Amino acid sequence: MSLVGTKEMFEKAYNGGYAVGAFNVNNMEIVQGITEAAAELHSPVILQASAGARKYANSIYLVKLVEAAVALHPEVPIALHLDHGADFEVCKDCIDSGFTSVMIDGSSKPYEENVELSAKVAEYAHAHNVVVEAELGTLAGVEDDVSVAAENAQYTDPAQVVDFVKKTGVDSLAIAIGTSHGAYKFKPGTQPHIRLDILEEIVKELPGFPIVLHGSSSVPQEYVKIINANGGGLQDAIGIPEDQLREAAKSAVCKINIDSDLRLGMTAGIRQHFTEHPEHFDPRQYIGDGRKYVKDIVHHKIINVLGSENKI
Repeated sequence: MSLVGTKEMFEKAYNGGYAVGAFNVNNMEIVQGITEAAAELHSPVILQASAGARKYANSIYLVKLVEAAVALHPEVPIALHLDHGADFEVCKDCIDSGFTSVMIDGSSKPYEENVELSAKVAEYAHAHNVVVEAELGTLAGVEDDVSVAAENAQYTDPAQVVDFVKKTGVDSLAIAIGTSHGAYKFKPGTQPHIRLDILEEIVKELPGFPIVLHGSSSVPQEYVKIINANGGGLQDAIGIPEDQLREAAKSAVCKINIDSDLRLGMTAGIRQHFTEHPEHFDPRQYIGDGRKYVKDIVHHKIINVLGSENKI
């Protein structure tokens, strides 16, 4: 099997009451951990690359790493997605280099500019059999080149979604309903809360249309504790409650983005390894432990959050 798009994935997810995990990748070990978990649980998966990942690893390396995963796990539907494409040129470059899905993020622009940019990307992508995600509303938080202060975050307006989708022709829509980028999503003492009521309104406006949630890491505290117990300094890292994400996945949310949790797992494994084996200097030893935690996290997400186990 070759890389696939997400249209069929999302149709099955929407009708089946589950979501497909979109996990950010930066290197070989993260790709391995994600796809091994997906293969063991017979789950479709989306591997996505941010601007930071493309700067770090180069798109050519990332495409070839994902193609290797496809060759090793031909039974698993795997899509390669651009996360937060900043402009038309970035999206075009990824489309031309083998990505099967791209996100154009015009959410920080005025509404009409977002519409114009998203429509331009959709036109080019569709001509090359690539699917397109756009964003309406603005998430708070920090992730690579995306940084939005909490006071500048804006919920998606359900009254705009039909017009936006109709004018742009995009295939899925990322919405802002209370999720946030990064591991420091909320202030200590606050109760994270996804606005499922806004999601419900959007579903009524766009029945059958796939919705995407960004910034959906739950920041599992067991890995935060491992990091801090082994020399780390993560204080007040708070994420999205997994039960709320599962409820969203049962509705129209067909794609849930997870990045920070994988970073925490990789860091926890490496820090723990160095504490337990200070004499080690072989990267295969300590990065291998990080990869194991990445796999464990994806395994957990597929079963307990996404509901995508045995959906191939």
